[in-house]
Amino acid sequence: MSVLDLAPITEGSNPRQSFKNSVELAQHVEEWGFNRFWLAEHHNMPGIASSATSVIIGHIAGATKEIRVGSGGIMLPNHATLVIAEQFGTLETLYPGRIDLGLGRAPGSDQATAYALRRTLNMQVDDFPAQVEELQGYFEDNPEARVRAVPGTGLDVPLWLLGSSGFSAQLSAHKGLPFSFASHFAPDYMIPALNLYRDNFKSSSVLQKPYAMLGVNIIAADTDEEAEWLATSQQQQFLSIRRGEPSKLKPPIDNIEEVWSAMERASVEKTLNSSSTIIGSPDTIKQKLTSFIAETKADEVIVNSQIFDQKARLHSYEIIADMMK
Repeated sequence: MSVLDLAPITEGSNPRQSFKNSVELAQHVEEWGFNRFWLAEHHNMPGIASSATSVIIGHIAGATKEIRVGSGGIMLPNHATLVIAEQFGTLETLYPGRIDLGLGRAPGSDQATAYALRRTLNMQVDDFPAQVEELQGYFEDNPEARVRAVPGTGLDVPLWLLGSSGFSAQLSAHKGLPFSFASHFAPDYMIPALNLYRDNFKSSSVLQKPYAMLGVNIIAADTDEEAEWLATSQQQQFLSIRRGEPSKLKPPIDNIEEVWSAMERASVEKTLNSSSTIIGSPDTIKQKLTSFIAETKADEVIVNSQIFDQKARLHSYEIIADMMK
């Protein structure tokens, strides 16, 4: 079990408080036995503070002792591969044996923001495989290379490929890399992507057999009713994105039906469906999470809990931790 922290900026708050909350969460989940703590690259999103992903990874790693810290993910088309190799080489040098580099091929933003990031105009997401190959080359110890990542060369920084479709599943399989699927927002493609990955996997120096980690939204509370109420914050967040009006994470509301139309409800529920968005009391969470793992045969589950109140968010992860004992 691992943690995906979207570093939420809540309504009435600011990024500074978001980072404080992320540190507090990381320290607690480390104590509770979670395996890794990942942060994601998003841009121009008023409710997500982790745009400078490598910077906040270093901040979290410095505030913890043992838990693995990494990216879920770095959107590689936004960056020069050498810069990412240097950044994560630096992180691995500072926190040896604790850094993961998860890579995605989407821009993590809209087209205008992608342009503002100064992406090369002729760079396409279909160039992603070549970028991954180039990035792997920078971590190899090749003294004859004309351009070397310093720090980075010769370091063991585990690479993961992330995806919400079949593209990265096939690329992960071909390269023999671990694969993480974004089932927390693309549940319909989860099983087909897993099948592609497992059926086509080729062993490598990194992995002898497939290793799949799946994203799951979990909103846990003492009762089903409280959990359903807390979950309205995430529902409002996806609704705002659907409307093209992304916002800070809003507080829970008593009646979500007053906020969305029937069509909007269907759209949000398609994204946050019951297979990979689990809401409820400890007994409900345990039952549904056990079923999810049995169905998918996931090697690891990475949990996103978009909860407005920090104490309630910590309690949600604590409930999950109790199930791991």
